[in-house]
Amino acid sequence: MDRNQAVTPAPRASQGSTGGADWRDVPLAPVVLLFGPEDFLASRATDDVRRKLRAQNPELELTTLDASNYSPGQLGMIASPSLFSEPKLIEASGLAAMNDDFLQDVLSYIKDPAPDTMLLLSHAGGTRGKKLLDALKALGAPRVECQPLKKDAEKAQFVSAEFSLNKRRIDAAAVRALVAAVGASLSELAAACSQLISDTTGMVSSDDVDKYYGGRVEATAFRVADAALAGNGPVALSTLRHALATGVDPVPLVGALAMKVRQVAKVFSARGSSAQLARDLGMSPWQVDAARRDAGHWTGPALATAIKVLAEADAQVKGEAKDPVYAVERAVTVIATAARR
Repeated sequence: MDRNQAVTPAPRASQGSTGGADWRDVPLAPVVLLFGPEDFLASRATDDVRRKLRAQNPELELTTLDASNYSPGQLGMIASPSLFSEPKLIEASGLAAMNDDFLQDVLSYIKDPAPDTMLLLSHAGGTRGKKLLDALKALGAPRVECQPLKKDAEKAQFVSAEFSLNKRRIDAAAVRALVAAVGASLSELAAACSQLISDTTGMVSSDDVDKYYGGRVEATAFRVADAALAGNGPVALSTLRHALATGVDPVPLVGALAMKVRQVAKVFSARGSSAQLARDLGMSPWQVDAARRDAGHWTGPALATAIKVLAEADAQVKGEAKDPVYAVERAVTVIATAARR
């Protein structure tokens, strides 16, 4: 490619466009906003933009700005044409703490962006710079949401997409196990997906996940809960006692049990397809399927017993009992006994 061939970002969106771009496929436009506190998604979106622009022209000129420590006139100077007219990418971060000089300059700039230049704005959320956010919306600048993935269903979709993009397969049980083990941090979840993709072949199974991440507290709690809900008392108790002996806190163990029992209770009398129930109950289809399988071990009165003993155990492990270990062991025993094998 000729070094003087300029990158031409996509035209500005029409007036009133709401944006809503995907962080995995950010559109190239004169001005794009990354909005939200999830740094990992913002980083992925930024990498996507850099990759696309450099594919168009390897001579891309990259400049970064800190909106919280900005000097008047910086943006205009950076965006001005260079000697060889290379395309430019200007990445401005810290908009949630932008100073007034940045606000004034960027409000002026977005009305008439420099040619062959893309301005990528990163705002972690909040109300600072609302005037700019409103102006970007009015201009139709693409907005990429970088919000935390809070629900297990969202994290499961993330895992499935990571494998799909790498042309690999992972079964539903493995997705569940991986989210349970490392789902607290999206960056850790992505790294775990990358490791499994790199180090395994064929369909990734729950055994593969257990091999790499089975020692995590969340994964241990997951296994205890699965065995107890299935009525497998010996496995549930042996796993629990091993976890407690190695220093695992009883609180997340009770939390995992409670989550599983709540999911079974939600689907116990529900009718409809997995997809329909997932929408209605705020679960993913695979969670609905798993809870339905567990529900086959339960009756209504048994579920009521499990819910009651978990409420007691939750209070006890959080300070109401002198022996939290006994409290969680009793809860696991009662639940595994109440379930039908």
